[in-house]
Amino acid sequence: MKPFRNMKRIPALLAVLAATLLSAPVFAGDDRPLTVQELPAAAQQFLRSCFPSDNKEHKIAYATVDDDWFDREYKVVFVDGSKVEFDRKGEWKQVECKYGRVPLSIVPQQIQAALADLYGDYVVVGIERDRREYEVKLSNRLEVTFDRSTFRIIDIDD
Repeated sequence: MKPFRNMKRIPALLAVLAATLLSAPVFAGDDRPLTVQELPAAAQQFLRSCFPSDNKEHKIAYATVDDDWFDREYKVVFVDGSKVEFDRKGEWKQVECKYGRVPLSIVPQQIQAALADLYGDYVVVGIERDRREYEVKLSNRLEVTFDRSTFRIIDIDD
């Protein structure tokens, strides 16, 4: 009858599991609004150079910070629906332009050249980067992934 002795612990374990699952949303990252002046300096400089505020399409609707346990991310959304996401240092991670194009100053020259060779009349509507690669979204719904060190194409999704 030794297996039944451990059966008494099951309700206690279920209670602990339920409490953990129910409290998880409390500890999850929470977006908090902030002003542009509260963004890291690198993010502010990027916005000034690539999305000048004198252009009414680049008017900022809101900015948020998402504080997770081990990381912090910033997001800026423009009135036209475009958005830019930054890492904790203020370096851009992702740029999406819903109704326009990504400023070409963001897209590395090697990627621009490769895309011009393959898709002459393309428009870059989104770009995302991480430590190893760039993913470029084109207006023809293709997503082209480039190696970050060599700028070679490693994937094409449609």
